[in-house]
Amino acid sequence: MSSELLALEGVGKTYGTVRALEDVSLTLRSGEISCVLGDNGAGKSTLIKIIAGLHRHDEGRYTVGGEEVRFDSPREALDRGIATVYQDLAVVPLMPVWRNFFLGSEQGMRRWGGLRLDADGMRATTREALAKMGIDLHDVDRPIGTLSGGQRQCVAIARAVHFGARVLILDEPTAALGVKQSGVVLKYVTAARDAGLGVVLITHNPHHAYLVGDHFTLLKRGRMAGSHPRAEISLEQLTTEMAGGSDLAELSHELARPSDSRDSQELRGSYGSLDSSDSRDSRDSREERPQP
Repeated sequence: MSSELLALEGVGKTYGTVRALEDVSLTLRSGEISCVLGDNGAGKSTLIKIIAGLHRHDEGRYTVGGEEVRFDSPREALDRGIATVYQDLAVVPLMPVWRNFFLGSEQGMRRWGGLRLDADGMRATTREALAKMGIDLHDVDRPIGTLSGGQRQCVAIARAVHFGARVLILDEPTAALGVKQSGVVLKYVTAARDAGLGVVLITHNPHHAYLVGDHFTLLKRGRMAGSHPRAEISLEQLTTEMAGGSDLAELSHELARPSDSRDSQELRGSYGSLDSSDSRDSRDSREERPQP
């Protein structure tokens, strides 16, 4: 059985008078993708910040490897193997890929006169790390700003894996991407899982979540609206819960046009009759206009 990497039990967070999270629980194991879904304002960002060490939780327990923690900074979380890739990637667009790959963790080499950057070594390491993830990017000297959004996400994932992350938090990695690029990113998300990492995938897209997820946690207004292993929920059910279920049905009823019921009745009448002349006559009569 895979080992537990982190767990949140009844976690809550308040900002002044605003209750951002209340009684949220989540467990992540190695080799697992746990998807957290919710609309804007559901509490996803607050949850990320607690896991990543940006904010402390006010209630509940947060454990890493079975040990209760209260991180004071993202560096403390990173030291425990928790890496976060945010939607707005922290990259320097004009710097080459390899410089961004090692940003903040540069390798040096001693030369006559002092310590210098080992540029050749970092280039080679970047190529090797990307290749291990199956990322085909030969020119690591090109500015990272020239890569597609999907490619930049993949580089960020490979970087986290290379520097020893055991937990990977992905903040809406496919939000601004097209269908093809989203598929590429999700491919490397599963590659991270297959490498033994635990992945927390934050998203508002149930279709993307269901493609890769092993467990699904739904948030609504800061509270848990559902928690399901993959085997116990279908994509249709997940989409319905994500969309609000009865709330969506009520909204559809409120927004229905008066003509909708009449048109649906006429449509059912047309399909219920095999006499094409009936439907044609009916259509012709609707198209008649008063003569001047």
